[in-house]
Amino acid sequence: MSDRILGAVCIAVAAAMAYFAQAYAPPFSYEPVGPRAFPRLLAALMAIGGIWLVIKPSLHANPFPPGAAKLIGLSVLTVFIYALLFQILGFTLATALMSVPVGMAFGGTWKQALLGGVGLGVGLYLLFDKLLDVVLPTGLLSFIFGGR
Repeated sequence: MSDRILGAVCIAVAAAMAYFAQAYAPPFSYEPVGPRAFPRLLAALMAIGGIWLVIKPSLHANPFPPGAAKLIGLSVLTVFIYALLFQILGFTLATALMSVPVGMAFGGTWKQALLGGVGLGVGLYLLFDKLLDVVLPTGLLSFIFGGR
């Protein structure tokens, strides 16, 4: 039942995010997509996750398997470190490094987590920076991606 409550809260927060993102308007157009795209994308993903939590069947009585608190703590710490190192390392490298412990927390091997992290970092960089023209920091890899 707690999953469904969390799902309903996620849907409500996503709706609020989407509503408040409508007001984001820069004084001048500096990017084709604009500042509304990222909160809208996050709101859509959060709403999809919330809907899944609401409609999915319950798998077992205990929603938290043994060791879940440790994995949740590791994931929170990893995302906090990601936020601290984002500008220094750049989007691609920070995302790849953040994905390794999170991928392993979800049961992946070192190799799977590293390959997935590199693919996620490079793929999202190309999507946002090259395709959507959203400027992302390149950090230590500025010699490859053309320093910004």
